[in-house]
Amino acid sequence: MPGARTDYKWWYGGILLLMLSACATDPPVNPRNICAVFREKNGWYADARRAFKKWGVPIHVQMAIIYQESRFQPTARPPRRRWLGFIPTTRPTSAYGYAQVKDETWDWYLQKTGNQGADRDDFADAVDFVGWYGRLSQTRLGISKWDAYRQYLAYHEGQGGYRKKSYRKKAWLLKTAHKVDANARRYRRQLAGCREELEHQHPWYWPF
Repeated sequence: MPGARTDYKWWYGGILLLMLSACATDPPVNPRNICAVFREKNGWYADARRAFKKWGVPIHVQMAIIYQESRFQPTARPPRRRWLGFIPTTRPTSAYGYAQVKDETWDWYLQKTGNQGADRDDFADAVDFVGWYGRLSQTRLGISKWDAYRQYLAYHEGQGGYRKKSYRKKAWLLKTAHKVDANARRYRRQLAGCREELEHQHPWYWPF
């Protein structure tokens, strides 16, 4: 029966598309190795390099911040509060996506960049946001774009909070910022060993 055979092809095709879609949004298998991340996630290196070219925040700093915020989970959200210790209620903030951006901050980014179609669960958009915010932290606060430690403090506290030095009262945050810095340094060393390979796969004449 030709009709039935066509239906089966459509059904199998749909299943294959769903499987490919799931693989595309799964977090990387080895997120602590940036070379492994970029080899697994086709297009992520080009996205991160594009953000670097546009905003000047280096790839290893971008990726260290995103790793800390979401472990590369596209739909990450803060855990819900617990009433009586076990009943889930509301979330503490509206942070969402790879870069854990709040609703109002994301709206600000859309307004300032004109990137109206951007989504927080899209890696290319999330890494562009991190680059944009990092450049703002450099121009407004004087933080080097290469300084992962201070860039993360400004990212977490907001530029107003950083200016007020709100992080000084948060020992846990200072510890986390040191982790981000250590991770960025590791990513930078790893990239030095695979950049040539990645550049060969994603040459500079790709459209930006």
